[in-house]
Amino acid sequence: MSAAPVWSVDPRTGNPREQVAVEATAEEVDRAVRAAHAVRDALADRAARAAFLRAAAELLEESGAHIVEAADAETALGPARLTGELARTAAQLRSFAEVVDEGAYLDVHIDHQDGSRTPPWPDLRRYKIPLGAVAVYAASNFPLAFSVPGGDTASALAAGCPVVVKAHPDHPATSELCASVLRRAAARTGLPEDVVTLVHGFDAGVELIRHPLVSAAGFTGSVRGGRALFDAAAARPAPIPFHGELGSLNPVVVTGAAAAERAGEIGAGLGGSMTLGAGQFCTKPGFVLVPEGATGDQLLKALTETVSSTGSGVLLDHRMRDAFVAGVRERAALPDVVAPVTPGAAGEHTVSAGFLTVPAARLAAKGPHDALLEECFGPVTVIARYTSVDEIAAVLARLPGNLTATLQTATEGDDPDAARLLAALTPLAGRILVNGWPTGVAVAPAQHHGGPYPATTSTSTSVGATAIERWLRPVTYQSTPEALLPPELREDNPLGLPRRVDGRRA
Repeated sequence: MSAAPVWSVDPRTGNPREQVAVEATAEEVDRAVRAAHAVRDALADRAARAAFLRAAAELLEESGAHIVEAADAETALGPARLTGELARTAAQLRSFAEVVDEGAYLDVHIDHQDGSRTPPWPDLRRYKIPLGAVAVYAASNFPLAFSVPGGDTASALAAGCPVVVKAHPDHPATSELCASVLRRAAARTGLPEDVVTLVHGFDAGVELIRHPLVSAAGFTGSVRGGRALFDAAAARPAPIPFHGELGSLNPVVVTGAAAAERAGEIGAGLGGSMTLGAGQFCTKPGFVLVPEGATGDQLLKALTETVSSTGSGVLLDHRMRDAFVAGVRERAALPDVVAPVTPGAAGEHTVSAGFLTVPAARLAAKGPHDALLEECFGPVTVIARYTSVDEIAAVLARLPGNLTATLQTATEGDDPDAARLLAALTPLAGRILVNGWPTGVAVAPAQHHGGPYPATTSTSTSVGATAIERWLRPVTYQSTPEALLPPELREDNPLGLPRRVDGRRA
């Protein structure tokens, strides 16, 4: 039987563009993983890794026009959005080069022998080493920043781990282009090209997570797909870490004082955030608690105006479009659910943005309205109208884990509910916003892009400097002669690394 072809498809028409590759067989996945595993020692040199990451950023920018053209043809995300995403991806690669240069991620600790302690301390020296070959599962909605050259790949390479990427079927041509760029960057800096390899196909993704030489995995996608891979990672004879971003509702709470102060501003801001990128951001605000009464009505009026002025959009593929149309239809049919602006199909290939409203009391206990507390991927949000802070608390207590949670509070004067509601939101998410909107994730050292399950399957972040920690494990050397220690742990600190010695920063 011949291997299944991999086609690049235009989501604006549903028509195939070109055959890009063929789906990898089990034997080809095995070869890709073994090739990556075989070159892991080539990434041991920190200076070479940093140079590689910077070269990758430079080559991505040099190939930017071609990559953006291919990505737009496969995702319909538009040149402006994709040009910004390419810039973010290059900056992300450079930021991890800086992390590698600094070396703080190695977390070096040295405790000298001390016989006066009870019990006595031997000489102990600890740092972190790379796990080995990493599997990266590319995301659909970010064909660059969360795909082949994205944060999972960049952070794993920075840690010293070769990467095998499973391409997303929504942008296979873009994936091939970006993999070629990364492999050229490796060759330019004297590293083997197989520090990055690429495979296509659903079955290839399953084979990849099961391969005994894969040491960890990163995933961005659906709850269903991510949970299946997470379970497979745990069921292996030797389980491996699986860092999955699966789904998020990203709740927003608007206090009564906030609605009274700036209902129009909040409504317009919500409309812009929930429709950004046709509602296909993982941080889209998908559930909003708004007060009953006149000020809440004013907020919904502004939201209606903003969403109504948003044109129809194309989702990443027709499967997602069909799921969106079916999902909003199911939710809109529930008792007491109203659609002031009806979301759904706008044409054969497009969707229209909209929102649904429901009394918050309908969500305070388990029932058929629970579907409103699940992510619906696309340009729709659910507005729950509440009558008291206690009602807000009851609904928040039923929400799953999220990437973000947002509090819209008064900016002038006292807001008596703000502190209590912020405390109620904090356990729900990895990033808490006040008077902002969650779409947009800054690549910064203090960033955390993760949250309680099902937002993610681990406590780690996939954005920011500490994303590198996912691909490392600590090792301690005890009473080891200086000549046998790795350079990172030697007494004279030949690499000039930041470290803690006898409990103090050196």
